[in-house]
Amino acid sequence: MMVRHPVLTIAGSDSSGGAGVQADLKTITMLGGYGMSAITALTAQNTVSVRGIHAVPADFLQQQIEAVCDDILPLAVKIGMVYDVPQIHVIAQAIQKYQLRHVVVDPVMVATSGDALLKEQAQTALQEELMPLAELITPNLPEAQRLTGLKIASPVQMEQAAAELSAQYRTAILLKGGHCDGVCNDLLYVSGECIWIPGQHLETKNTHGTGCTLSSAIAVFLAQGFTMTDSVRRAKNYITHAIQAGLSLGHGHGPIAHNYALHEQ
Repeated sequence: MMVRHPVLTIAGSDSSGGAGVQADLKTITMLGGYGMSAITALTAQNTVSVRGIHAVPADFLQQQIEAVCDDILPLAVKIGMVYDVPQIHVIAQAIQKYQLRHVVVDPVMVATSGDALLKEQAQTALQEELMPLAELITPNLPEAQRLTGLKIASPVQMEQAAAELSAQYRTAILLKGGHCDGVCNDLLYVSGECIWIPGQHLETKNTHGTGCTLSSAIAVFLAQGFTMTDSVRRAKNYITHAIQAGLSLGHGHGPIAHNYALHEQ
């Protein structure tokens, strides 16, 4: 009998296919999971900009999540773009109602293109209601600076910020270092320990959806039973190869090659 670990992504839809739910489902499939989705918003976007956002009403988002969980209970949940406070309320309630495990929160606030994806007043609800329910939170440096109010420009400052976030939300933190000049080392702070995950700095503008991809990859590996550290290392390896594959589409920040392994076969 075929075994596929079910993973639920709760995120926005990206019409250009490089980020959001589309990136998550590609990632989950390529890594051997079974992808399911609850869509928070439809976005009209491409590699250059976000042209429009149509948020899904919170009650319908709740119906999506419950329809999935009542039938196929996910072994892990990735939460990406959430648009407003009512959506955050229903997601938090669902996590508690179904006692969902391995919740990975990617605090998506701004798209790669620079467009805002989270209502300003929703950040407080995100911090107070969703983040404390996570097993792992995966901010990039600008997001971590926004969450902590700290300037983060060095390894020491990354360690300080990760420790502060971990203490505040009582969860593991993966602080992504891709915005540091010349390096791409990520910091996993788990159980009071700093674990550096080294990475190659790849000269490319095609990074659309990398945060979505990394967080959903971690969720898959957690669902498959790997430790947090192993899950992060495996996810980092996957996304590095997907970037290295050199896919070039669009006129802005292009997508990565989620299916690079198929091309290699």
